[in-house]
Amino acid sequence: MPVNFSSDKNLTDAQNELYSWIKDYMKNFQHSPSIRQMMQAMRLKSPAPIQSRLKHLQEKGYISWQEGKARTMQIVDEIIEGVPIMGSVAAGGLIETYSDINENLDISDVLKKKNIFALTVNGDSMIDACIADGDMVLMEQIKDHSSIRNGSIVSAMVPGLGTTLKYFSKREGKIFLEAANPAYEPIELNPDEVVFQGKLLAVWRKV
Repeated sequence: MPVNFSSDKNLTDAQNELYSWIKDYMKNFQHSPSIRQMMQAMRLKSPAPIQSRLKHLQEKGYISWQEGKARTMQIVDEIIEGVPIMGSVAAGGLIETYSDINENLDISDVLKKKNIFALTVNGDSMIDACIADGDMVLMEQIKDHSSIRNGSIVSAMVPGLGTTLKYFSKREGKIFLEAANPAYEPIELNPDEVVFQGKLLAVWRKV
């Protein structure tokens, strides 16, 4: 039976086909499919193409899942509408940043500030700040870096390395990005080695 899907310019045809099939499956069965079921639906004999497509869907903000664990999958657009979701941010090491806007998050009329975006958290380095792996954080774009106060939680990009969510601290001309988990060492940088994207406004957790 052919799979019908509406095209999304942010996705390839293969990604669109899998994404549409996953949404229909989860709507009908109220849980996520297995890798094997996705392989059968996409007429594939290897899990590698499925895993690659799932990784891209997650990176582009369409799904949330723990890699290798298909049953943990969630469809992002079931809970979002209004604020642009820009991608994922590491709460551990550094990962590649994603700048394409894919979905929107609808929280309330309270947040009417401009230049708000959302990021999905990957990792546990901010766990002691009650920010866990899989949470979604609302960030306010930083326009004036000199206005960032020590102790603020920021999303910071180190060009060539990636983006991370950490406490901000500036001491003796150095920038320190500090985790809320003693298992992680602070990241020490020169001011010209880091670009600050946003500061934390709120944390969204689907339970």
